[in-house]
Amino acid sequence: MNKYELIVVLNATLTDEDRAAAMDKVNEYITREGGTVTKVDEWGLKTLAYEIQKMKEAYYYVIDFEAPVNAPADIESNIRIMEQVLRFLIVKQEA
Repeated sequence: MNKYELIVVLNATLTDEDRAAAMDKVNEYITREGGTVTKVDEWGLKTLAYEIQKMKEAYYYVIDFEAPVNAPADIESNIRIMEQVLRFLIVKQEA
């Protein structure tokens, strides 16, 4: 099991319930691939460095998780098709 960090940027127009549902779905993708979420850090509404889809603000989340080596590719493919997600990045953490 490797340690990873996932940064998710969600659409600013989402309601609290929609954001919670989107994050639940992301957590579900991680656990479905055999991973375990160790920490979820909500940064809240932040100003973007540049406009994305005509939006100047978005909600940021940082998720630390452990997963098998092949899991990040599968997690990325699932997150990529989520309409609520503007951007995301998975990075392997150093041991």
